[in-house]
Amino acid sequence: MLVYSEKITSRFQYISRLILDELLGVNFQIVSSRDSFEKGTGPKLNYSSIDIPDCVWIKPAGLLFETSIREQDIYAPAWKDKRVLFITGSEPDMPYDPFSAAFYMVTRYEEYLPHEVDEHGRYDPRDSFAYQNDFLDYPVVNYWVLELGKLLKTKYPRLKMKRRSFSAILTIDIDQPFALAHKGILRTLSSVIQAPSRLGIYSGKERLKMVFGKLRDPYDTYELLHRIHQQHNVESVYFFQVGKPGKFDKNIKPSRRAYRKLITSFAKRTRVGLHPSYQSNENFDILKQEYDILFDIIGKPVQRSRQHFLRLKFPGTYRNLIKLGITEDYTMGFASEPGFRAGIADPFYFYDLKKEEQTGLKIFPFQLMDGTLNQHKELEPEEALVKIEFYIKRVRSVNGTFMSLWHNSSLSEKGEWEGWSRVYLDMIKSFDSV
Repeated sequence: MLVYSEKITSRFQYISRLILDELLGVNFQIVSSRDSFEKGTGPKLNYSSIDIPDCVWIKPAGLLFETSIREQDIYAPAWKDKRVLFITGSEPDMPYDPFSAAFYMVTRYEEYLPHEVDEHGRYDPRDSFAYQNDFLDYPVVNYWVLELGKLLKTKYPRLKMKRRSFSAILTIDIDQPFALAHKGILRTLSSVIQAPSRLGIYSGKERLKMVFGKLRDPYDTYELLHRIHQQHNVESVYFFQVGKPGKFDKNIKPSRRAYRKLITSFAKRTRVGLHPSYQSNENFDILKQEYDILFDIIGKPVQRSRQHFLRLKFPGTYRNLIKLGITEDYTMGFASEPGFRAGIADPFYFYDLKKEEQTGLKIFPFQLMDGTLNQHKELEPEEALVKIEFYIKRVRSVNGTFMSLWHNSSLSEKGEWEGWSRVYLDMIKSFDSV
């Protein structure tokens, strides 16, 4: 397909690749010569302010021709029962600019602008344009792309497009590998004393047995997780913390034999990644040290990461990962609200707005986290499953990738997590039934 634009910018090239190539699967070429475009044969898409006969016309809103980052004067009216952005009028084939709208969402444009942060330095989802306009629960980018695909297919019935299908990736963060086992003497004594509030009704004798490996540690749910994933043939990724323990980092030292054995065992049979410590988001040297430790344990370069506490700052966090050679990040989601932070249910490449360039770092957005449902929303297990199935349906409606974030401790069936292992299993079963 031939695409015409009066200006070919880095922004337009990036979002065209995402929409036309990666999501629709259309081979395309962008040209800035109107004469070449009009003489071309086959399917044609006109992305300009000029009405050119015999092609699909999308009128630009202007965002993709800018080079600055500024507050955008946008609103989100409904069109075909879906929210749309960057309205351009009734003249072109669509009354809005799906390219600008998608770019605004997937680049997290608004997170580059001045904003308030929470106690952990995170962007508050309630400040997002999607939350304030009631579409955080929708994969709007996918909807916009589907509408563009229908328009192109109607105009050019023989245009070949990608056949998409629903998929799921289950991700597990290992914040606390063990509740009581394999810790140092001081941390062990502290854990034994504090454990009743976290682990329910274990007696002191039982807790000591866990410390000495005579009774299974409640956070040791690894074989259960692996067995469930294998039985249901679902993809999984495990993220391990290997930094120094601290106020917000409750992992054990990576020098502990049991922990190293756990990490290497999973590295041999599934995908693993780095779970950078809380403090590493402020210090590249600390991040590099943690990368090197995990590299040493698994014996190969680390390709994946997810920030602890979902601490994500644009563009610094992603630039640091790129500097290390990490090619996939799974942080894109909110801690306090479920939904589509980037408005999309598919992986996409990070675009650095300040450098105005696409990078090689692929972003894997998740829709919900166990702690969001249990601790932030205070849902009962049955209510949580209803909410989960709601998002599975939304992702399935666009044949996207459903992604969840869970922790090994959430399947412990102890304390606040009683009944949640059933939610996890039923979630997986819902992939085939919802």
